Amino acid sequence: MAELVIPGLYRLEIPIPKNPLKATNCYIIKGTERSLVIDTGLRIPEALQALRTGLEELQVDLSLTDIFITHMHSDHSGLIPDIKAPSSVVYASAADAAIINQFATVKSGWDNLFNAACRNGFSSEEARQAIERHPGYKGSLAKTIDFTIVKDGDVITIDDFHLTCIETPGHSPGQVCLYEPNKKLLFSGDHILGDISPNITHWWDTGNPLGSFLDSLNKIEPLAIKLVLPGHRRVFTDCQGRITELKQHHQHRLDEAFTILSAGPLTAYQVAGHMTWDMSYRSWDQFPPPQKFFATGEARAHLRHLEVQGLICQEIIDGVNYYKHC
Repeated sequence: MAELVIPGLYRLEIPIPKNPLKATNCYIIKGTERSLVIDTGLRIPEALQALRTGLEELQVDLSLTDIFITHMHSDHSGLIPDIKAPSSVVYASAADAAIINQFATVKSGWDNLFNAACRNGFSSEEARQAIERHPGYKGSLAKTIDFTIVKDGDVITIDDFHLTCIETPGHSPGQVCLYEPNKKLLFSGDHILGDISPNITHWWDTGNPLGSFLDSLNKIEPLAIKLVLPGHRRVFTDCQGRITELKQHHQHRLDEAFTILSAGPLTAYQVAGHMTWDMSYRSWDQFPPPQKFFATGEARAHLRHLEVQGLICQEIIDGVNYYKHC
């Protein structure tokens, strides 16, 4: 059922079966002339049924509805083609729109992720299982989208909702939050979550996603925000308090990763296996391959940040990346 957040604004929970995230939050601003759907859900039958049922319950006319995608991950963008009408405007950042369309048409993106996993400590078999069981492997878009690109400071207006786009890279290269200054609302996508920490991952040889994420937290922190509407789990109020918690969490992670490397050169996979995770599994060996993939990507994001700070170094041995104290 659709949950009324404030007049004109509703939340739908779009299920992600057999996944720790449980569901994606889809927000609907129902306007008098046009409506706006913020994020859609994964391209699977259960999610599509939930989204369609919720939109029908709210009597949303899809021919008069636009779509805003906070970021490229398939649990937020996968159902765009299923609800997009010919007249719909689909908003996204340039960076994430390009990635969405790339993975919709060129499956070599998944091959690149497979190779990156192997370079960072996965066996070929476990890397293949991680990719094939990744939620986005089958749940991404089935075709490309003609996106309308938004950038920092752009405003989207639906009745008395004046939504300012704020670029907050980190969780994805082109993550964008929406801020309504009069109502003091923040649609945070996966930039700020209340009950869980956003996954900050890094598989490539350039960039520093964790550094970008921390900078993006600083960008949001001064804003007057009464209510945060995140991409997953509960809506919450104390945005500044949560930002402080996330900064502390990542500093702890950085300290932990640096300490683990005291044992000598290790791959990101090995470092992840020694880190503490809020999971029900008793040991790293019990983690399913997709969860190992997410954990290793997060470990590597922290290792990359330490590397940029000059605290650790990377070396390649037989085609595999190892990290060590400098």
